[in-house]
Amino acid sequence: MANVVLEFKASAGDSEPQNRPVLIVGQLNNLAQTNWTQVKGKLQPAVSEKVWQAALTALNPNPTDSCPLYLSHAAVAALPSRVSRHNSPSSAHFLSRLVRTCLPGGTSRCILVVCERSDVFASACAIARAFPIFSRRSASSRRTEKKEVTVEFITVGQDNGPLDPTILQVPLTSILVIARAIVDLHQPLLLLPTTGFEIKAVGTELGISPVIIRGEDLKQKGFGGIYGVGKAAVNPPALAVLSHKPDGATQTIAWVGKGIVYDTGGLSIKGKTNMPGMKRDCGGAAAILGAFKATVKQGFKDNLHAVFCLAENAVGPAATRPDDIHTLYSGKTVEINNTDAEGRLVLSDGVVYASKDLSADIILDMATLTGAQGISTGKYHCAVMTNSEQWEMACVSAGRSSGDLAHPLVYCPELHFSEFTSAVADMKNSVADRENATSSCAGLFIGSHLGFDWPGVWVHVDIASPVHAGERATGFGVALLMALFGQASDDPMLNQVSPLGAARMNAASGDPMVRDSKRRRLV
Repeated sequence: MANVVLEFKASAGDSEPQNRPVLIVGQLNNLAQTNWTQVKGKLQPAVSEKVWQAALTALNPNPTDSCPLYLSHAAVAALPSRVSRHNSPSSAHFLSRLVRTCLPGGTSRCILVVCERSDVFASACAIARAFPIFSRRSASSRRTEKKEVTVEFITVGQDNGPLDPTILQVPLTSILVIARAIVDLHQPLLLLPTTGFEIKAVGTELGISPVIIRGEDLKQKGFGGIYGVGKAAVNPPALAVLSHKPDGATQTIAWVGKGIVYDTGGLSIKGKTNMPGMKRDCGGAAAILGAFKATVKQGFKDNLHAVFCLAENAVGPAATRPDDIHTLYSGKTVEINNTDAEGRLVLSDGVVYASKDLSADIILDMATLTGAQGISTGKYHCAVMTNSEQWEMACVSAGRSSGDLAHPLVYCPELHFSEFTSAVADMKNSVADRENATSSCAGLFIGSHLGFDWPGVWVHVDIASPVHAGERATGFGVALLMALFGQASDDPMLNQVSPLGAARMNAASGDPMVRDSKRRRLV
């Protein structure tokens, strides 16, 4: 693992920059509101108030800027003064970049973030993303000395009182460690067989015994999607479930994650340039595992199930062939015309299990589903599709408040689902026209197995592009889930960033659009 220990504190204490280098970062207008007495303990005697004020005057963010305060031991950096409506007010992505490029070196360092209280959660997540988590480099090729980074916040604006230390106890580093390390694994099949996936370890920590259906049992129980995708692999496919069922719960929520531990494309095999990096095809399941752990630890008031659809899409004598017809858990038949469109098959089994076996009122699936997602919504915004307009708006709002940005896909099954027409089965698994809203169609395939008239709330989240930045995992999706369902948490910070009472809404009653009209107004 990486050799950086990241710790969030209500107060990092005073120290001279020679002993503990410091980076002070925030939007320029927020930095200007900072009183010298709030920062001098981390800068004096090397930096005077005059030097501090001169540095603030010199900053000209476009979109960011930085200024050294004392040699390589102290610096101040400015985030963009304004962002567009589709960005996070916290400027989370820019904050991660500034931390990576401007944080002074040393074995013990401090980051002081100046922001509004509503941006603390997104800013903390952004800082956590700035530090690589997983590494398999040999000790001889890397420095093994442990480095400590302490993060403190100064809040400005109307709600600028000191932070309650308990607010900063959200286990940001641990949840991102899980999601990022799982995706970053150098040898995913050696270190992460489908039967493990860290699910048992998290269950043990939370006192939850997972339900695991694997191998031939999947076939016998009717999970034709998961079984068909993973049956050629050495490690058998599996459906694994962690369930949190507190007393007094009023509704049931299920998060369903795509956990393709490696995707060769199957017999529709990927080329030599497209296959590297397919260890990240488990990013949806990894994010759900991290978010589930953190959410339960923070006190979740309703039933919450994490459903993991685990398989290796491998090539072998038993591999699914194009032209095969599989019967999925919904009872619907699927003609396979592309074995590389496997994620929708495993997720379809997962969401139907959540509905039929877990009686979920709200089902959210998360997946690195389509390469077209990056074309549809880009590298920073995940793509969201849902049968509820109100939840679509909530996802966008939760993305802005968490830094895990989200943007809607077209939801129009009456126009797009015909792309899956088959002459011999209920549907094919890949579209006829690859130029017709392919990311939307992929989501509709999953929704069709629930049924487009399903009375609950269904949300589909495609994170194919934002799950990684270059060759590193980002942990994307963890913060989004925590923010979206934060109203059902005991944690005050998550309550604040949640856009609506997502987990307190009666999702089980009535027509989806009627339910929407009764929900509390979005912030």
